[in-house]
Amino acid sequence: MNEKVKKIITVLDKKKAQDIVAIQIKELTILADCFIIANGTSSVHIRSLADEVETELKKENILPLAIEGKATGWVLMDYSDVVLHLFTPEAREYYNLERLWTDGEKLNLSELLTSD
Repeated sequence: MNEKVKKIITVLDKKKAQDIVAIQIKELTILADCFIIANGTSSVHIRSLADEVETELKKENILPLAIEGKATGWVLMDYSDVVLHLFTPEAREYYNLERLWTDGEKLNLSELLTSD
């Protein structure tokens, strides 16, 4: 797992994102090496999560190629090799990206996530 993935997971966990999943897809597509998927509790929460990820990565001179959907229930942040998807629970259930990428390797995040 690369350092960018670890940093994003840690920031999301600190800001109370829910159901954080990372799927390695580099063997399946040229879109990215890894998708990170997480829920916020509301549109406001997912905007806050996106802002925090952007701020923390910017401190390390890691800038997104694009950010889409900050006014919706699905925010996509493209960091080239890592793409972050932040959803409201309803939008995540509807789009069900995990089902679309079942051939990808789900990464073990247990060492990065707090238990609370």
